[in-house]
Amino acid sequence: MSEDRHAQANALLGTAGTTRTRIGSEASQLASRRWWDADADQYHETHAEFLGVDSPAGEFIWCPEGLHEGDMHLLGDLAGKAILEIGCGSAPCARWLAGQGARPVGLDLSRAMLERGSAAMTRGGPQVPLVQAGAEALPFADASFDLACSAFGAIPFVADSALVMREVARVLRPGGRWVFSVNHPMRWIFPDDPGPAGLTAKIPYFDRTPYVEVDSDGLPTYVEHHRTIGDRVREIVAAGLTLEDIVEPDWPEWLDREWGQWSPLRGELFPGTAIFVTRKP
Repeated sequence: MSEDRHAQANALLGTAGTTRTRIGSEASQLASRRWWDADADQYHETHAEFLGVDSPAGEFIWCPEGLHEGDMHLLGDLAGKAILEIGCGSAPCARWLAGQGARPVGLDLSRAMLERGSAAMTRGGPQVPLVQAGAEALPFADASFDLACSAFGAIPFVADSALVMREVARVLRPGGRWVFSVNHPMRWIFPDDPGPAGLTAKIPYFDRTPYVEVDSDGLPTYVEHHRTIGDRVREIVAAGLTLEDIVEPDWPEWLDREWGQWSPLRGELFPGTAIFVTRKP
């Protein structure tokens, strides 16, 4: 990742290098919680306006390509629905859902991200309950929710995404949708660069070894996990869910924003996001 965009977190955590190495759920979760706590301020300096974090009503942006749930309707009817947002961050999506008449709950691993969401709600607008917990062990009873969603939330950052699929299936009621967006799996093969250097394939698509940043003692400070498209489909099906669609957004002509590895240059050539639309039978 860009050192400039994450200088504060890197300094706080003492990030000293990168590696590709296997890492289990406990260590991965610890690294993610520490990272997002440390990066919360700088993340919002960069992305809060685009995501509508400080909008009184919130916004539901699915991806850096700017797809809005108000236009896409991937979740279907919202009014009166109990909805779980996984990896909600500062919860602009959950707040927008509440404004549409839904009954959302936002869940995130990072206390600092949730506090940013709580601060936004003190200024008015829809109020949403926020829960600090990991996605691999959802603290909810079976069949608690009508819908579940995650907009670039927990899924790329958990070691056992198959377990997350099973957990979501458990807390969904029959007929409920589970929709989540992640960085498109093919992006794994390119360097994390929005410019010309990010157009050359260098990393095997089939290498699932996590990307890990470490401090001077080798302690993970940031972790990101890779799954292929086929992996995602198999995890969804194994959890007893039905895959209804995979949305691969085009880069919109109006958007000239660079966001990490997303840019007009790369977006013109290949997808940056995959949105999986699933349903519990």
